[in-house]
Amino acid sequence: MRILSATIRVAAVGCLAFLAASLGFASAGASTIVALGASNTFGKGVARNQAYPAQLEAILRARGYGVRVINAGVNGATTGDMLRRLGAVVRPGANVVILQPGGNDRRIGVEAYRAGNIAEIQSRLKARGIRLVIVENSMLHGLPRQADGQHLTPEGYRMLAESLAAQVTSAIGK
Repeated sequence: MRILSATIRVAAVGCLAFLAASLGFASAGASTIVALGASNTFGKGVARNQAYPAQLEAILRARGYGVRVINAGVNGATTGDMLRRLGAVVRPGANVVILQPGGNDRRIGVEAYRAGNIAEIQSRLKARGIRLVIVENSMLHGLPRQADGQHLTPEGYRMLAESLAAQVTSAIGK
């Protein structure tokens, strides 16, 4: 009888641990960071683990931070696209959004809306208590690029992730 009772207790604890992990309680101390942007956020031309969001997560974890970085980059996205997707990709519990507006607004002729879209994204995130880190295009200058001249190499994405790490750790406040 005692063996059966102990087995039931072990199974119950295991089930509770599984439930807690499934509901996100196991990572209550972890920070969720959403990388929102276009192709240089997505990591066009490289493997997903070589894009800057994955490399940033690895860098921060190696430094002892409990983080999860979600890559919400979409090739060709404009700031209007990012604004429209904001609610769907920045879920409750997110702590920080890294916004990389890119150059697609200019490329397709909607540059006039860029500043307003960025301001609206900032406003919506602020209302939700989510901190914002903006990756200006100038942060990409001088980083190694692929043959297309637009998108970064794996090393370029690593360098970008390294340069963002301090801003992100400051934003998560740990």
